[in-house]
Amino acid sequence: MHARLVETLPEGDDWLYEVKLDGYRALAVKDAGSVRLLSRRNNDLTADYPAVRSAVAGIHAERAILDGEIVAVGEHGRPSFQALQYRTAHQASIAYYAFDLLHVNGADLIGRPLDERKARLREVVAGSGVLLSDGLPGDADSVTEAVRRLGLEGVVAKLRASLYEPGRRSGAWVKLKLDKQQEFVVGGYRPGYGTLDTLLVGYYEGTDLIFASKVRAGFTPHARADVFRQFDGLHARRCPFVNLPSNRTSHWGWGVTEEQMSEMRWLKPHLVAQVRFVEWTADGHLRHAAFIALRDDKNPKSVRRE
Repeated sequence: MHARLVETLPEGDDWLYEVKLDGYRALAVKDAGSVRLLSRRNNDLTADYPAVRSAVAGIHAERAILDGEIVAVGEHGRPSFQALQYRTAHQASIAYYAFDLLHVNGADLIGRPLDERKARLREVVAGSGVLLSDGLPGDADSVTEAVRRLGLEGVVAKLRASLYEPGRRSGAWVKLKLDKQQEFVVGGYRPGYGTLDTLLVGYYEGTDLIFASKVRAGFTPHARADVFRQFDGLHARRCPFVNLPSNRTSHWGWGVTEEQMSEMRWLKPHLVAQVRFVEWTADGHLRHAAFIALRDDKNPKSVRRE
């Protein structure tokens, strides 16, 4: 089930508010002595997160399916998506936050209200090592302000009576992003530093890949080399962006002119990057874009401008 993006949170006692966690969305499936962790693209993540696997094995159910987020806790105790990318070094700080329970011991719960699923979830994960993503006290404004003050990514609001709708974005769950960031498709780069200097990213409108920004900030030397390694086998002869070259480049260099096209190297649009930015400009580019990490849990074709 997916959350619809909103600019303000809905208000009222019918809504439950939770912290929007910055990690990998995953189903945790326990079947007797077996545990599997499955991404949104149905990739098996089990071997990558042994601490999470062990925690799920300890829940109070023989068989269950949990919905939640694999999160790496970085500096100052905040979720860090970059830390999650380098899971070997940060294994001890990785945890699974469960926010829903879909099945337990043969009982299908997706047709039951969220409040009922949450109550069962609380019992199932108690003391197991699986952490509970529970409701936050307060109204929409106080919750938003508290989450903003803590420097967290955002808030998810869910109707307490909502049923679980797999694969849908019905509006029964909504999300408010306080930190402007989203996924973008990587379509090229400018070489530099022996690897890459700048990423070229965009999003889909229908079947067209639209150029959105150059992304140069946010790279550590390690991340720069790691991203560059992902380009193996993806080089392409032609630019995949339908709106390049630009007619002109702006004062901040957002566009790519005809003269600059020869400096770029093009890629098949198979990679997805998480990018932080200040705002969208009037001409449809990102201002002050910074790289966070690559995401292998996102389908490039599903990336749209949020």
